[in-house]
Amino acid sequence: MNIPLSVLDLAVITQGSVAADAYKNSLDLAQQVEEWGYHRFWLAEHHNMENIGSSATPVLMAYIAGGTASIRVGSGGVMLPNHSPLIVAEQFGTLASLFPDRIDLGLGRAPGTDQVTARALRRERVETVQDFPDDVQELLQYLSLENKRGRVRAIPGEGLDIPVWLLGSSLFSAQLAAELGLPYAFASHFAPTHFEAAINLYKKNFKPSEYLGVPYVMACVNAIVADTDTDAAHLATSFYQLALGIIRQTRNPLSPPVESMENLWLSHEAAAVEQMLTYSFIGCPDNVQPKMRSFVQRHQLNEVMIVSHIYDHQARLRSYGHLVQHWN
Repeated sequence: MNIPLSVLDLAVITQGSVAADAYKNSLDLAQQVEEWGYHRFWLAEHHNMENIGSSATPVLMAYIAGGTASIRVGSGGVMLPNHSPLIVAEQFGTLASLFPDRIDLGLGRAPGTDQVTARALRRERVETVQDFPDDVQELLQYLSLENKRGRVRAIPGEGLDIPVWLLGSSLFSAQLAAELGLPYAFASHFAPTHFEAAINLYKKNFKPSEYLGVPYVMACVNAIVADTDTDAAHLATSFYQLALGIIRQTRNPLSPPVESMENLWLSHEAAAVEQMLTYSFIGCPDNVQPKMRSFVQRHQLNEVMIVSHIYDHQARLRSYGHLVQHWN
């Protein structure tokens, strides 16, 4: 099963650290996973969150790409409604010029933050249902070689080979990705509800395009792997606290693991976290790998992207190392 493994990173800020520490850890992780054969290293745009440092995604991408040699570096994603399509085309054109054949542009429709912050990002702009498809089309036009005759041009960006992905957690982007013939990535690591319906819709309605001849589906999942199931379960309590913060809308820095979550959450909160983290693989390598392989085969995936929210950086490195060992 020759299925690529990739990494999603949010430059997570841990308790007692600052963003600069998170960036150093992200680069170290990128360098290690590149050595181990991971295919991509993507960074996600979020705003107004104490625990996530990847708000200026293209800037951080340049830092990661500059410190690595071959791994593809991308956005997972840039939240397009927060930005002018022309600015995105120019930013990624600059990245692709600096790091040829290594840059991916993943586009999301969500704001990547709360509504108050979204208004601060977008100023007076009010998004409509049609804005995102129109913005994607405009961005693709700026990146096309044919746009050299256009009145507004993305320099650099125009005519460069920058793969554009659509990201989603619902049916909307799945339908649009199928219509435009673009690769599709689903955020099953935190929004599992529509996963199967979305990827099936995408595959069924896919139209071959100049960008892609056949459907290409990548699913993002959570994975925490350690020497033993017990060790992995202990590490995962940091992840559970992070998910609990999402439910409670308290985005504190990633906390150290605890002996038990019993006194930290209520029963309905535990159930909500469990549902949110449906596609999570936690345990020792011998238990996690077969489950991940079964997941890939059941859904006929082309690629799997891994996010691992682990407090200790060395433990996070070991988790990614365990996961890739004997994968292909």
